[in-house]
Amino acid sequence: MSALAISFIVFACVFGSALAGFYLRTRLPEHHLSEDSLRAVSLAIGLIATLAALVLGLLTASAKSSFDKIDDEFQQVATKVVLLDRALANYGPESKAARDLLRSTYASVIELVFSGDGSGLAKVDAPQRLAGLEKFQSMIRELVPRNESQRWLQARALELGNDLAQIRSLVIAQNTGSIPTPLLVILVLWLCLIFAGFGVLSANNLTVAATLFVCALSVSGSIFLVEEMSRPLDGVMRISSAPQFDALSHFGK
Repeated sequence: MSALAISFIVFACVFGSALAGFYLRTRLPEHHLSEDSLRAVSLAIGLIATLAALVLGLLTASAKSSFDKIDDEFQQVATKVVLLDRALANYGPESKAARDLLRSTYASVIELVFSGDGSGLAKVDAPQRLAGLEKFQSMIRELVPRNESQRWLQARALELGNDLAQIRSLVIAQNTGSIPTPLLVILVLWLCLIFAGFGVLSANNLTVAATLFVCALSVSGSIFLVEEMSRPLDGVMRISSAPQFDALSHFGK
């Protein structure tokens, strides 16, 4: 499910709970709305709000940390692929076939990862992608060094090639990233209780309804941000593809 759909569901549940609180206030007996009763409800809402704020803050911090980590790792991949191409270029003309395969494989993976709608992410795990990577590594191993310089460059190319294999693992791992469903359900339940309490405690007028509407929109917006940052290769808030395409432009130079 997309982050926008999840946030819309959260908004509907939360604001609907506030409207339910308005209705409940009109149905409660008068003695249930005494000052002491409302104070107890207010304290209970404050406790639940503290828990919800703590969990939401931890989720936001965790999602932002994960987003920055993936962005940094993909920038490192872009640097390593350029270094790998240069190592093969310095090796000599016998590495041209390996360089051509590296360029085509890297270009196809980048196109899939940074496709406009994110539909290509699932294809990165296809067997032919792994076969292309294994063929490239096999071509490097089959090179026959004629001197110490070529031997060092071959070892360096093998090392960088193994490091680049991480891009496939990164994409596969991030393709399923999002808030765990049980945690999201509990958090939304807390938010619904909070807004239902607001409805019970507040006067039933347009100003209060508009205020709770904006608050519900803000809460659902925070869930949207967490979900988006949990999916750094998909959605609206994705990592920049500029370093990858910039690396691709340096091939053959």
